[in-house]
Amino acid sequence: MSAPTYSRTHPATTGRTVTRLPWWALALPTLAFATLLTLILNPSDAHAASGDPAIAQVLERLRELITR
Repeated sequence: MSAPTYSRTHPATTGRTVTRLPWWALALPTLAFATLLTLILNPSDAHAASGDPAIAQVLERLRELITR
C-alpha cells in the first residue's frame, strides 16, 4: 500500500534563519565562570598556592633514586 506524496505549492524560502537564545543561555555560563574564577582567585586561599612539602619530598626522593 503506497502513501500519497504531497508537493509544495510554493518553493521554500532561501532567507536567513534567525535563532534567538533565551537570556539565561548566556547568563548561566557567565555566572558559573565568574563564580569559579572568584573561588580560585580568593585572597583568603592564597596560602594554598604556596609550595606543598609533599611535592618537595617526592622530588627529593626522585633525585636520590636518579643519583644512585
